Formats: sequence, structure tokens, C-alpha cells
Amino acid sequence: MKLLKYCVTNFRSVENSGWIKCEDVTTLVGINESGKSNLLLALWKLNPARGGEIDILHDMPVSKLSRLRKLTYETSFISAEFELDEDSAAYISDTLKCDCRCGVTVVLTRFYDQHYSIEFPAGNPNPNKVEPDKDQDGVEVEEYSLEQLTTAIVHEIPKFVYYSNYGNLSSRIYLPYAINWLDGQTVPGVDVNEDQVRTLRVLFDFVHLEPQEILELGKDPKILAMGRNGNQVPTKEEIKKAEDDKEQRSILLQSAAGELTKEFKAWWKQGEYRFRFEADGDYFRIWVSDKIRTDEVGLELRSTGLQWFLSFYLIFLVESQEQHKNAILLLDEAGLTLHPLAQKDLCHFFDDLAQKNQIINTTHSPFIVDTSNIDRCRVVYLDKNGFTVASSNLRDGVGDLGNQSVYAVHAALGLSVSDILFQGCQEVVVEGVSDQYYLNAIKNYLIYKKLLAPKKDIVFLPAGGVKGVSGIVSLLGGKHGKLPYVILDSDKSGVDFKKKLAEHIYQNVTENLLEIKDYTNVENSEIEDLLPYSILEQGVNHLFLAVEDDSFVDVYNEEKPIVPQIQEFARINEIDLCSGWKVEIARGTKKVLLSKKVPAIIQKYEDMWVKLFKRIIDLS
Repeated sequence: MKLLKYCVTNFRSVENSGWIKCEDVTTLVGINESGKSNLLLALWKLNPARGGEIDILHDMPVSKLSRLRKLTYETSFISAEFELDEDSAAYISDTLKCDCRCGVTVVLTRFYDQHYSIEFPAGNPNPNKVEPDKDQDGVEVEEYSLEQLTTAIVHEIPKFVYYSNYGNLSSRIYLPYAINWLDGQTVPGVDVNEDQVRTLRVLFDFVHLEPQEILELGKDPKILAMGRNGNQVPTKEEIKKAEDDKEQRSILLQSAAGELTKEFKAWWKQGEYRFRFEADGDYFRIWVSDKIRTDEVGLELRSTGLQWFLSFYLIFLVESQEQHKNAILLLDEAGLTLHPLAQKDLCHFFDDLAQKNQIINTTHSPFIVDTSNIDRCRVVYLDKNGFTVASSNLRDGVGDLGNQSVYAVHAALGLSVSDILFQGCQEVVVEGVSDQYYLNAIKNYLIYKKLLAPKKDIVFLPAGGVKGVSGIVSLLGGKHGKLPYVILDSDKSGVDFKKKLAEHIYQNVTENLLEIKDYTNVENSEIEDLLPYSILEQGVNHLFLAVEDDSFVDVYNEEKPIVPQIQEFARINEIDLCSGWKVEIARGTKKVLLSKKVPAIIQKYEDMWVKLFKRIIDLS
């Protein structure tokens, strides 16, 4: 099942959060004490993998406790809507003998007395019809009860795993203590940290060795002799066995450290680190070196950020294959000790985890806001009555506390600086960086040719793709009270998104939505079609340097959009276009258009440029 959205009510600082839409990765952004954690805790208690008991005294809002504590049966605190997958639909159909189909949605609600209720927005699954016996008339229906249906749904919904404390690994582990802790025992006089014990457990799972086995493989032959006959003089066989065991242990630890070094490198971009595991007597050690600092030191002597990320990485690398299977991960303020660049790496790590587990994380750091997926952010703030609310509309919560909560998103997008830079500027939102390159180059060309004289500078803001436009628009509209102009491609995604904007946030100002085909007069055209091929040619040719017997210009049709033609030419000639090929062409095109030796521009292109920019100026 996939979580589509959820709503928290009457839980701690939350009276009614509003429905919070969930993606593969969803980020709740807000200041400290805005109630982000409460939005995770309530969802965790819907179906916790472990712990998560309902605590009426502390979970109910204090202001309503005296009244609601006697109404636990009718007071709900969490509702969540799920989409059934094939396996869940099949289980429910087989268990209840009904027609439950993949893709339908169900809303599950939990109450303070721990009971659940369900609702199928499209109607409950129809019971199966059963053919009657030969001596009976009519068709029988196998009815199921609502209680049975609820039980089946609860059985199928994902477990929720909540993390707020992440125990950093110690680089010097005393194996006898570790054995006791992992067996659930205590060590007299030594405090146990449950989070570190969990991290220890996943470390040894990763190494594929139990601490007891590591200890046994490292036994001195004198100890073996003492165990045999109380004599400290070992036999040749005991000496040979001890040597073989230690060699085996060394090779196994070396192999595990090599595997960790290789896999960790894929996610930690702040240096190339090499790990080495060593068993020395009763101690297990973790040594670290890197490309620059080649001398090995213990893990505890490296940065707190590295220790945290390694511990966090191991936990999710191992547990995601075990306890986390099909679970939804709730990560509270993860990665705050990391360097900003490492926090960006954490965003990419979340994306990888999300291939197997949905993730909802909270943060107040702008560096854990994924600017390539700003639409996944939900701003969390306190309303005028002091209750926690959440919204996917980044314009919501305007006011002192709301502005503070959304600050992390503003900072992530560089808007805290742009408030100063954009004073007196005309802001135009575009889909990507390539659009920004092209339009800035065209603007400067027109000004140089005295074909354009804007009274205020026109600034193009890339949204990181069409899906990021809403987030940028919401932020700019929320700060200035006026929706910015948006330029969209006329391909399918651009046309569909323009329609969506026109039906909702831009319904009263549809004239602020500009579409490329209105200026090129070519269906499905994109930003590249605003430029003549003579300007794009250098960048396009660079893509196909490996093609010897064919030339793109020979097959190029000016009456059709150029991007699909480039992609088709690449396919035919077995050329893999890198992910940033459009930006590379745009960067080169900008240099060509602004150079002193710019090729002559066909008049029709100058005309469409002037038409587009005058449209922007006239609207401002």
C-alpha cells in the first residue's frame, strides 16, 4: 500500500493539521516548536512497528484533556488515506471473498481507545456471488462484516518506523560488553545506550559476523590449552588452529571493510574515505583514513558529521532489508550535525531509500530542502490560536510564525538574498536552467540592439523542472502578494501544467501564463525553438562528435520542434545523451549569441523575441 495523505486531529499541539499529501519523500519544514514532530508521532501511532503506545495524558491536547479523556471512543487523532496495491487487494479479496481491486483508496482512522474505523471513498468492496446448489434457487452472496474488513485493512497497511535519535558508533568496542548488550543483558556499572546498541547490532549484521564469533576466532592458543587441560602450553594443532582462525577473521573483516568503503563512497561526497575493521584481543576497532589524510585514526577522532552519517547509513542499509520491509520511515530532524554539503548528500540518500520505503522527514535546515523537488515540501506553522497546521501551499501561514517556518525553503532557493537583489526587478519563473540561459541571452541581445528598453530588469528564476514551478510561484506570490509571470514549454507536460495552474492558483490572472508555441507558432515547441539553428548548431554538433557518416543538419526540419529531433537522431546513431545535455547546449548558445561574431539572426526570430519580451513588459 502507498500512503497518499494523512490528517492529524486533537493530538498534542495539533487541533486539525489539514490533509498532508505524501510523495515518495515528503519534507515537513518549520521552525523549532512548530509541531513538526507531533505530525510524525501521530502518524507513527497509527500502526507502529515497535513502541508507539497511545498515551492519553500526554497525547491529548492539554487544553482539551479534561473533556476528551472521557470520550476516547469517539475522539480520533489520525486519519490516513492509502492506495491498495495488487498484493493488498488480492489478500483482502481472498480473505473476505470479495471484489477488492488494486488502485482503490481507503481511509483508515485510529481513535484514542485504540480502535480503528475505515472508509472506502468509492464504496466498500462488493461481496462475491456464489452459485447456488442444484436444488436451490437464486444467487447467494457471501457477506463479510465491517469488523472483518477493518481487520484485513489494518493487517495490510504499512508499519511506521519512527527515528529521532541516531546512536553514533563507537570506534573502540569491547566485545564481551557488546555480547551482553546485544543479548539484552546489562553490564554492572556501565550505562547502556539503546540507540548505540541498535547501531552495534546493524554493524555486526553488516560484517556478517557475531561478536561472539569474532571473539572466538581471536582466542590465544594458550587460552585454548587452558580450556583443554589447565595447561598453558598449547599443542601444535592448537597453535595452527589459532593461526587459521585469526587469518580467517582478518580476511572476513577486511572484506567487510572493503564493501563498506565502496558502498559508503556512493553516498558520502565530502571526501574519499577508507574504513578498516580490526579485532585486537577483546576489542573491535574501526579505523578511518581518507585520500588526503592517509594516516589511520579511530572513528571517534573524525568529524561528528562523518560519525553520524556512517551510523545512519549502516542502520538503514541493514534494517531496510529486514525490519523496514514495506514500512514507512518517519525521520525527525535527521542530519543536523552534518556540513551543509553533506546535508545535500542526505537528500540524495533519502531518494535512494524511497525506492523501497516511503519517507517523511522533518527539518528546519534549508540544506535538507531538495530544491530539485520543492513540490515535496510542506510548511508547518502555528495558526493564530497556537495550533499546528501544515500546508503544501508555501504561501500559507503568512505572518510572523509562518514566515519563519517557510524561511528554510526561501533560504534553500536563495530567496533570502534575492529579496535584496530583486528589488525593482520583474521576476519571471521558467522551468529550468537552460530556459534561464536562453532568455537572459535573448534579453541582453535585444537591449544591445536597442530593440528592448525595459524600465526594470527582468530576472528569470529556474524552478528545476515543470513540477517545481508551483513551489517557486507560491513563494514569490506569498512574499510580494502578486503572482509572477511564468513561461512554459508547449510539450505535453508544459501544456498540462499550464492548465492546472490556470484552474487553480492563476485562475484570476491567466494572462501571466506564457506558452512558447504562442511565439513560435509550432505545436509542442520548447524553449530551444525560440532560437535559430545557426545559434544552436555549435552545441548540437558537440553532442554528435562521435557520429561520422551522418549529420544532424541534414535531417533537421525547422518546421518541427528541435528537441525530439535531437533525441531521435541520438537514438538512431546509438548516442547516449547525458542528463544535462540541454543545459550544455544552452550555455554554449548564450556565449554565441552574446559574442562579437554572432551569426546574423533571421528577422522572424528577432520578431518573436521582441513580441515575447514586450508581452512581459506590458504585463508588469
